[in-house]
Amino acid sequence: MGYTMTFPRLYRMINDPYDKIGIRQVINAAGKMTALGGTAQKEAVAKAQSLAAQSHVDISELRQLAGKKIAAVTGAEAATITNGAASGIAIATAAVITGTNIEKIKSVPFVDGPNQILLQKGHDINFGADITQMISMGGGRPVTYGSKKCVTNSDLESAITKQTAALLYVKSHHCIQENRLPIDALVSKDLPVIVDAAAEVNLRSHIRSGANLVTYSGGKAIGGPTSGFIAGDARMIEACELQQMGIGRAMKVGKEQIMGLLVALEQVAESTSANEDVMQALFEALGTFSLLKVSIEPDRAGRDIKRVGLRSTHFPIIDLVNHLERGNPSIRTRNHQMLDGLILFDVRELQSQHVAIIHHRVADFFRPHAT
Repeated sequence: MGYTMTFPRLYRMINDPYDKIGIRQVINAAGKMTALGGTAQKEAVAKAQSLAAQSHVDISELRQLAGKKIAAVTGAEAATITNGAASGIAIATAAVITGTNIEKIKSVPFVDGPNQILLQKGHDINFGADITQMISMGGGRPVTYGSKKCVTNSDLESAITKQTAALLYVKSHHCIQENRLPIDALVSKDLPVIVDAAAEVNLRSHIRSGANLVTYSGGKAIGGPTSGFIAGDARMIEACELQQMGIGRAMKVGKEQIMGLLVALEQVAESTSANEDVMQALFEALGTFSLLKVSIEPDRAGRDIKRVGLRSTHFPIIDLVNHLERGNPSIRTRNHQMLDGLILFDVRELQSQHVAIIHHRVADFFRPHAT
C-alpha cells in the first residue's frame, strides 16, 4: 500500500497554493464542510469558472438558462440560483411570504401578513449559523413544535395557525434523527413545504415527495463552487427569483460560480469508485494499529455515504484528534460523535496519497506511547 513512503516526499506531492501564503495545508477527512472550503473541485469545474471569468454575459439570461438546466436535473418545474443553501432558506422564506408582490419584496424582512415558518424541535439547528436566523432574514418568524424527545402529528397540527406561511423540513446530520415527523407528514397539511437539503446527494427525492421549494448547496455533495439553488414549483420559484430585487441582491452569484455549478451538476451522477478504493486502503491502513478499533460506519442522516470509523481502546480519542489537527498538513476528521468515542474519516475529499500521510501521522501519535 506504499506506507513506507517518506512523509516529506508525500507532503510535496500534495503541495497547494495556500502553503505559499503561509497558511498550513488541510487534509479534509471531515467531509463537505463549509469551514474547510466545501469541496476540492474537479479540473473541469475549475476550468469552467476560469473561462467564465474572462467574458461578459447577460446575467439574467444566464440565470434563466441555469434554472432550466437545474430543473431538468432535479425533476422540478423550475429552479433558481443562489449563493448557497443558507441564503436559499432566506430567499425561500421571503418567497412564501411575499409571493410575486414587488412592494412586499422590497419590504422584506418587514412584511405584514402570515409569516410564521414552522419547524419541528430538533430541526432548529446551528450549521455554523442558526437556521432560525436565516428564516428571520427572509421576513419569517420561526416557530418550533414538539419536543427534543418526540414530535407528533398532533404537535404539528396544534402549531398551525392563520399566521402560518410555510413548514420547514431540515435534512441534516445536525438534526435529532429519532422520533421526528417524516416529510410526508408535512406535505399532507396543504401548506407550502420548504426543505433544507444542503448536503444531500439525491437531488430528486424531496421534489418527488411533494415539497414545494428545496434548497441545495452547490459546494458540498455536488462538488461545485460556493453556490446553491432552489428547485420546486414554478410559481414559487418565480417569487424566489424576484427576491433579486430585494434581499437576494445581497446574496448574488457571479457568472463564474454559475458556470462552475452547471459543470459540476453534469458530473454529479458519475461513478465514484475511486472513493471506495481510498476507503478500503484507509480501513486497512488504520487497522494496523492495535490500540484502535476500525469500522465502516453508515451515515447517521440516512444518506448513501459510508465512512471509516475509529474508536480507541486505551486512551481518549480526542487526544488523537488534537494530534492530527495540530500538524502541517492539518488532518481534520469528522467529530460529531466524538462524545460517544467515535471519530470518522470521510473519504469523499481524500486522494489516494493522503492515506499514507494519515497512517504516518497516526503512527507518530503512538510513538510517545510505545513501551
